[in-house]
Amino acid sequence: MTITFEKYQGAGNDFVMIDNRRKNFPEKNSQKNIATLCNRHFGIGSDGLILLEDHPTADFEMRYFNSDGHSSSMCGNGGRCAVAFASSLGMINDKTQFVVNGAVYHAAINSDASISLQMQDVNSVTQFDSHCFVDTGSPHHVAFVSDVGTVAVAEKGRKIRYGKPYGSAGSNVNFVSVEGKNLLAIRTYERGVEAETLACGTGAVAAALAAFKVQKVNKSPVTIKALGGDLEVFFKSEGEGFTQIVLRGPAQPVYKGRWYEE
Repeated sequence: MTITFEKYQGAGNDFVMIDNRRKNFPEKNSQKNIATLCNRHFGIGSDGLILLEDHPTADFEMRYFNSDGHSSSMCGNGGRCAVAFASSLGMINDKTQFVVNGAVYHAAINSDASISLQMQDVNSVTQFDSHCFVDTGSPHHVAFVSDVGTVAVAEKGRKIRYGKPYGSAGSNVNFVSVEGKNLLAIRTYERGVEAETLACGTGAVAAALAAFKVQKVNKSPVTIKALGGDLEVFFKSEGEGFTQIVLRGPAQPVYKGRWYEE
């Protein structure tokens, strides 16, 4: 069987994108196949895989899988890449609504070709002595450090990801430093990828909201400098939580190809 795919990246966060409206992607051995496709040595290589499918009420449904082949929660950069991919397929115009894990997301393609993705409301940011925790569609541990460039992200991130209270379910782990007025630098260890990634959309949102919570930034938007590029996070503070959260940044095609299933 031959599967046509495209590869997209959003601030260096890269994804294998498959138009699965005709249900061509094989469900048999799907976890193994996805892990193979995402493998950077024996496959295409990516942080995750996204299937675009029809939905009865929304423009499309996005199914996201981590690079280990397991189905996962929301991916912000993946969502923005899915919008760009759907546009290239002629499925949408400059505005869209789509579904991920039963939740509806809205997005817009801007005049500079960047994608603005409205995220789900966040009810609260939990503050601890050493970090903050916030669920932005995926769980995020946010630790503020003096200089993210000196952090052993893989080693420390892996230890926190599997440690208490997260256990086997795990959490994404973000190390964040203040670089200027409403400007943050971030490095992220992603569960499911089990490595540092060049960017993480839901992590960028978590960092911005946590920084506002602990008064390291004082207004929206917040610019997030990831290793793979810059992202912007817009939000409105509402009591203990946040509404009108928007993640804005690039989403670009890299190449097209075909995968031959043996």
